[in-house]
Amino acid sequence: MTAVATAREVAVPRRLSVGLGSGTILQPLNSSMIAVAIVGIGAHFGSTTGTAWVISGLYIATAVAAPTAGRLGSLFGARRVYLAGLALIAVGAVAGALAPGLGWLIAARVLLGLGTATQYPTAMTIVREYADRHDAAPRTAIATLTACAQVVVALGPTVGGLLVGAFGWQSIMWVNLPVVAISAIWVLAVAPPDSPRGDGTRGGGLWRSLDPVGTALFVVGTSTLMLFLLSLTSTPRWWTAAVAVAASVAFVIWETRCETPFIDVRALAANRVLTATLVRTLVTYTAFYCIFFGLPQWLQGGRGLTPAAAGLVMLPVAGVGVGSTMIASRLYGRHGARPTLLVGTAGLLTGGLLLALAYDSATPVWALLLVAAILGIPNGFNNMANQNLVNSSTVAAEVGTAIGMYRTIQYVGANLAAVAIEVTMQGGPGDAGLHRTGAVIAVIGATLLAGVLFSRSLRAH
Repeated sequence: MTAVATAREVAVPRRLSVGLGSGTILQPLNSSMIAVAIVGIGAHFGSTTGTAWVISGLYIATAVAAPTAGRLGSLFGARRVYLAGLALIAVGAVAGALAPGLGWLIAARVLLGLGTATQYPTAMTIVREYADRHDAAPRTAIATLTACAQVVVALGPTVGGLLVGAFGWQSIMWVNLPVVAISAIWVLAVAPPDSPRGDGTRGGGLWRSLDPVGTALFVVGTSTLMLFLLSLTSTPRWWTAAVAVAASVAFVIWETRCETPFIDVRALAANRVLTATLVRTLVTYTAFYCIFFGLPQWLQGGRGLTPAAAGLVMLPVAGVGVGSTMIASRLYGRHGARPTLLVGTAGLLTGGLLLALAYDSATPVWALLLVAAILGIPNGFNNMANQNLVNSSTVAAEVGTAIGMYRTIQYVGANLAAVAIEVTMQGGPGDAGLHRTGAVIAVIGATLLAGVLFSRSLRAH
């Protein structure tokens, strides 16, 4: 047995990966529970005007902060930044629960978004540093982190509904505090202390390392892009698109000339595997959120199910997603990225075709559960392959920023999906809308499948 084979058989300890996962669940928890609390929030403040920003504020903040969190983790220490993010979540939770007005609640949700943005990138950095130090494979730890998020996405609406029904909408804010406390104690106990940081994190060296100009341009470009995509569902704000383009061009120009760039765009352009993975991730998550947002709308508006029943029908998407994550982890370890992605993209194509051609308001519930289970397959396989590719194509110091970009692209995909659903569901979430949404998912699945089959960058992975 070779030394390489032996190293691959050594896994990151489960206590470390699960401990880190205890904090990463806070982002999907806060993004999924809010769906069942919006009605109560509107009633409490006497108006539904602006309540959409209670949801969008967290998504935008998470999208723009995730790469920054990864960079801060490499500068100050991933464990320190992970714990600082937990503290920010606690502040946002208390501020939101006690908010005297809707504007204060939106600001609190932004704080929650900033805090929850730190956990996944820094957790990946901690895992990668541990794996490099101990000659271990990070694959099973990545699977654990992914599974933690998927379980909470599945249970979030149910947990939120129980809390709101029993204690009011403020309870979805208060519930963050015990999770934060448990996660902080757990991470302090199992995560290795951060190594000492050099002079680059002091004074002017720190300021240069942070690349404030590049970071500011990235924040402006990403946030205005998100605002533009969100506006397409009602009245397009074209000026935000213009600002996004201008900021993005300025960002690329600045980063190519900066001595210590926030995101090394030259290296990113040269790293074909990472670039291709991020593009594939954007398209994949657009399809995933078309399923996650579109199918429940049809189940209630077209199939006539209650919100609780629709939530139960959606459970196989997440449940199968967790199981497929574990299977995909083994498949990736034995055969690499291409077979793993082939299963994921084929599942996406199959599920999309079923929604487009075979399902309508007369479809029995067992058949709805079947297609929900099929739609859970691509989530696990595509996630595992793409996240492992991000990890394998970057060094330890860069993996936090890279996985932060992965998360940013995930939420851009969510907003693209919202636009796609708005177009495909015109006239209401009836059977015709479901068929159009399914067709979009099928086209995306077919495109991704062809890309995986003919990709040159996947040959060595």
